[in-house]
Amino acid sequence: MYSSSSLWGGRFQEQIASTALEYTESLAVDAAMLTEDVWGSKAHVIMLNAGGIIDDEDARAILSGLGSASREIDEHTFAMDVADEDVHMNVERYVTSRHGKRGARMHTARSRNDQVVTDTRMHTRTLVLGVEQELIALQETLLALATDHADTLTMGYTHTQHAQPITIGYWATAYVSMFRRDLTRLSQAYRSTDINPLGACALAGTSFPTDRRLTTELLGFAAVQENGLDAVSSRDFGLEFLAALAIMVSNTSKMAEEIVYWSTHEFRLVEVADGYAMGSSIMPQKKNPCVAELIRGKTGKVYGRLVELLTTMKGIPTGYNRDLQEDKPPIWEAAASALSTVRTLNGLLSTLRFNEDRMRELAHKNFALATEVADYLVKTQNIPFRECHRIVGEAVGTLYRSGRTFEDVQATVDALAAAGATVTERELAPVLDPVVSVNSHTSLGGTAPAEVLRMVKAERDWLEAHKQTFDERQERIESAFRRTEAVSAAVIAGSSVHDALHSLGGNHHG
Repeated sequence: MYSSSSLWGGRFQEQIASTALEYTESLAVDAAMLTEDVWGSKAHVIMLNAGGIIDDEDARAILSGLGSASREIDEHTFAMDVADEDVHMNVERYVTSRHGKRGARMHTARSRNDQVVTDTRMHTRTLVLGVEQELIALQETLLALATDHADTLTMGYTHTQHAQPITIGYWATAYVSMFRRDLTRLSQAYRSTDINPLGACALAGTSFPTDRRLTTELLGFAAVQENGLDAVSSRDFGLEFLAALAIMVSNTSKMAEEIVYWSTHEFRLVEVADGYAMGSSIMPQKKNPCVAELIRGKTGKVYGRLVELLTTMKGIPTGYNRDLQEDKPPIWEAAASALSTVRTLNGLLSTLRFNEDRMRELAHKNFALATEVADYLVKTQNIPFRECHRIVGEAVGTLYRSGRTFEDVQATVDALAAAGATVTERELAPVLDPVVSVNSHTSLGGTAPAEVLRMVKAERDWLEAHKQTFDERQERIESAFRRTEAVSAAVIAGSSVHDALHSLGGNHHG
């Protein structure tokens, strides 16, 4: 009696249509998870053998086949066939083609439903760590910049208009603060991802005596995702990662936007290094901040991937549905785009040249010290702030209409007097000095260089603690991988799985 040649084909009497196979296969996307898929299969087989679900000879044969697959993957020679649809079936076909019925026992007590989400979680947590690593490097660049420029005067803007004098160090610590929240969100996304669904099977668990804690340990997960129906149905860990990335690139785009307009001839606050700028095909004089523009422009790609996965997830019931095959492209693509954005921004920022003379010049212009004058009147003349706001506003209007500025201190004194506040030129001169203004803002989180350096230290301390958590997570993954490989090699060499697990330590629950 005829049946399909697919590994799942016993029920079917016809081969899948070529158009349907082409439409449903996922090898190009799945290829990113080859290493995780083989690792997950090794851990699963070790667990099956430890629980007596498969015997020693079956385990040795399967682990030997998986070891060969690992070597070919490392050598980039592992061949996949689109007829086998996905990475899981290709790995299984590879093992069964070499070890027959023994190899076919590797899929006992699991389903592609729990297998694929296990692979996806394993690969996603690596992607999270990759983005975190680049963001940590960017933070270190910003902290160094803040330290070096704690007292470098520049202009702060609201509505892209002169607001109040600040320092470059103060500006840099603002972004450190933003990116710290991004690191916190990425860290939470990692925690949500780092949960083991393997053993959920199709959706209902299994009657085999599996040990899900053992596979959790061998795969370096922090915990078991207990409910099988939830385990195969949920991709909110991917949504959480994409949301964290979307917020993060909104912050990188904000910085890129400032670099773009700060580098214009009209602002001239910064100069982008030649290595991060491009020219015009028709205008020989042009030096365009194209890299910063693309950092700004690529933000939409990450937003789009978040909306894509949200849309995929919104209409599916519990249990595995084939729509879930579409979870990986948005995660992979958004992570790659976000990682390259952060890495590129770090290079751009590291080579950015600040025009300190121009920044100092602008800090003196356009009535930037108006708030400082109003505050001075509040402190010295016991006038409510709202009244001082009116007085200074009227004085600014008078000076502006007469073509004068705060640099003409006597004219400013006269304009204030006409508006209802009497001060002397000697009193007002230091108030109209942007350096004095910046240094006087000693409130918590203010612009004073000492306060900037305090914030730098606090942020550096936080970052060092975060890096320790990052390193511990990375080490747990690497240690679990090494242990799985070592147990697998020991079993292949003739050791019993229990002896191998015991000799290599860990918390074996078999």
